[in-house]
Amino acid sequence: MIADIVTLVFICAGAALSLAAAIGLLRFPDLMSRLHAASKPQILGLILMMFAIAIQIPHWGPITTMFLVVTFQMMTTPVGTHMVGRAGYRTKRLRRSMLYRDELADAVARAEARDSAQRTARTVPKDSQT
Repeated sequence: MIADIVTLVFICAGAALSLAAAIGLLRFPDLMSRLHAASKPQILGLILMMFAIAIQIPHWGPITTMFLVVTFQMMTTPVGTHMVGRAGYRTKRLRRSMLYRDELADAVARAEARDSAQRTARTVPKDSQT
């Protein structure tokens, strides 16, 4: 009886977090806000759902599988959102007015200068280098 109530609470909380993530994806104005809404509540909602399942099925097989699912999600979601965020930044898909501090601008400027220098070095004919 108590396990069923705890399971119900975990499932409702996980579903609410997943719903909040979906609404955030639809309603937030820019890429960075959407990434935040997609990653953080989604992971916590998944963890709560897995806890609910583990309470209802207390066997080692499903619990270890759920542990692996949660572990891999916790390892890959931050990396994926970071890479999408960097790609969005470099393709100018964000609102600069919403940034409090732009810590990536110097690194991107250096990378673009390096790429530009490499491109010009490749296009210069070999006869003019000597």
